[in-house]
Amino acid sequence: MGEEMRTMAYGSWPSPIDAALAAAHDGHPEWVGFVGDETWWTEPRPTEGGRRTLVRRRPDGTQESVLPAPWNVRSRVIEYGGLPWAGEVVEGRPLVVFTNFADQRLYRFEPGGEPVPLTPVSPVGGGLRWAEPRIDLERGEVWCVLEEFTGEGPTDVRRVLAAVPLDGSAAGDRSAVRELAPERHRFVTGPRVSPDGRRAVWLAWDHPRMPWDGTELILADIADDGTLREPRTVAGGPEESIAQADWSADGRLLYASDRGGWWNLYRDGERLCQREEEFAGPVWKLGLTWFAPLGNGTLAVVHGRGGTALGVLDPETGEIVDAPGPWTEFGSTLAAHGERVVAVGAGPRSAHEVVELDTRTGRTRVIGAPHRDPADPAYYPDPRSRTFTGPGGREVHAHVYPPHHPEVSGPAGELPPYVVWAHGGPTSRVPLVLDLEIAYFTSRGIGVVEVNYGGSTGYGREYRNRLREQWGVVDVEDCAAVALALAEEGTADRARLAIRGGSAGGWTSAASLTSTDVYACGTIIYPILDLTGWGTGETHDFESQYLESLVGPLAEVPERYVERSPSEHADRLTVPFLLLQGLDDVICPPAQCERFLARIEERVPHAYIAFEGEGHGFRRADTMVRALEAELSLYAQVFGLNPLGIPTLELAK
Repeated sequence: MGEEMRTMAYGSWPSPIDAALAAAHDGHPEWVGFVGDETWWTEPRPTEGGRRTLVRRRPDGTQESVLPAPWNVRSRVIEYGGLPWAGEVVEGRPLVVFTNFADQRLYRFEPGGEPVPLTPVSPVGGGLRWAEPRIDLERGEVWCVLEEFTGEGPTDVRRVLAAVPLDGSAAGDRSAVRELAPERHRFVTGPRVSPDGRRAVWLAWDHPRMPWDGTELILADIADDGTLREPRTVAGGPEESIAQADWSADGRLLYASDRGGWWNLYRDGERLCQREEEFAGPVWKLGLTWFAPLGNGTLAVVHGRGGTALGVLDPETGEIVDAPGPWTEFGSTLAAHGERVVAVGAGPRSAHEVVELDTRTGRTRVIGAPHRDPADPAYYPDPRSRTFTGPGGREVHAHVYPPHHPEVSGPAGELPPYVVWAHGGPTSRVPLVLDLEIAYFTSRGIGVVEVNYGGSTGYGREYRNRLREQWGVVDVEDCAAVALALAEEGTADRARLAIRGGSAGGWTSAASLTSTDVYACGTIIYPILDLTGWGTGETHDFESQYLESLVGPLAEVPERYVERSPSEHADRLTVPFLLLQGLDDVICPPAQCERFLARIEERVPHAYIAFEGEGHGFRRADTMVRALEAELSLYAQVFGLNPLGIPTLELAK
């Protein structure tokens, strides 16, 4: 017989999952690819200043981080970045090029040697940045996207397809970088070259559109001199989002388009598998992949509605055979080589792992970043995906994580506190995967619910478009509807509801606290708070006109920008809150927080913690520890909880 369950007040349960453990396991492998027969990928190192390293898996299964600190394999193109590395085998040895985060230069690297710069440093604005490199050994070049700042302002920037010499001759000479085609569009993705080397395709779009609103698929011929001739639009448009393009082994054009309401796959313009599922997602970074052509004509695909599976699609029959395994979510990175497919998968009981599928046998195995339980899995949450009813009867998708502990339960007749997590984006989605930050709360007796509010991806274009001109309304309403439904059904304590979120989720949290009476407190993390300021030069180029679709055209509805901004209604905020901000954030700058705080009534208890050296999205372990403990302390003080061993957050009155 097991031990009898103890009864303890919610929020005071002892847990082995502390903030340091959660921080050490933040982030996940990304950007998988092949170098010859070897699989390589990037992996986070939160305890090494938050850098990302490049990991190599040799054929014998041994793994190594090929770049020591402080090398950081991460691009800043469109600020969110893009594919930062590429590799080929030359005379039996790997040759790799990568973007280094600190200076954004492209480097050439051969294991055993030192990285050698291929591109110069620019003295202008945000510099020269590179993404989606592809090595062309015949020409001795790296083809990639170049983002070049032309002035000091965040929107003084141009983007073109460029070729960088592999011999290092451009390291001190910008003029040695060859531009492949005239600058025609504000945004471009990297070129994908056809198997015969005669054509290339890429995606392009312009302000005020975001890539999930509408993109163009550009096709060009590759001339003998290596330039891209006669670029022409062959698919896409203002209301059609093409998220990825590639070539089949026999030279047919493949792409993912949402022209039918869902991102489905097309080959030479014909839909391959008509399903009310997504076979792609939002292009927040350049070089994301949801499908990869295999040599036998089939396609490796990441697909699903809400969650995602890894499968192999037969384009002739439209049939998909999904890979077996415990993973219920695959990321937007995928690579194929011969009969092997490599992806990144996770599930409710396991963090993200590098997974290999042998398409010949149908077998899957973990080959990198294997999940190892850092704590007893008995303390992990037991989540459920649910669909709630929002205003007007609309569906709202959410993941509910009840408090969970193997030896402790809450007092009879008492309901637990719950925190609503609003994801960033907002054109994004939160997956149902093991997250030790969530376990940090649930194992202590605090429930969490992650809401994929209207506007989230994964549920088709119509669901995504719900947020058009409705940001600050639909997201706020949907989060409130889920929170109140949990209280009404007796899952959560109505008097002890909180909301938290980062970036766009920070906006939703702040907007919720200033426009509803649902929550007793909230945590606002690197947020947008002032729409007018953010939409008129306070953010970076990629999102500088995002609000045109999320809120409406600024020139036509300026009053809407004022009316919806939490900073304009700081006087309505009457409940305690915690504000967390990185001082190096160029996406949601600290000035927004400072203006907001200046308008807060003195009577509202609150805390503001600003972190030096942190940008948009905290990456350092010590930052994450302090942020998590501060958040728990806020809930403890407001909800009357007694967590063990947590420093008390000083709240200003």
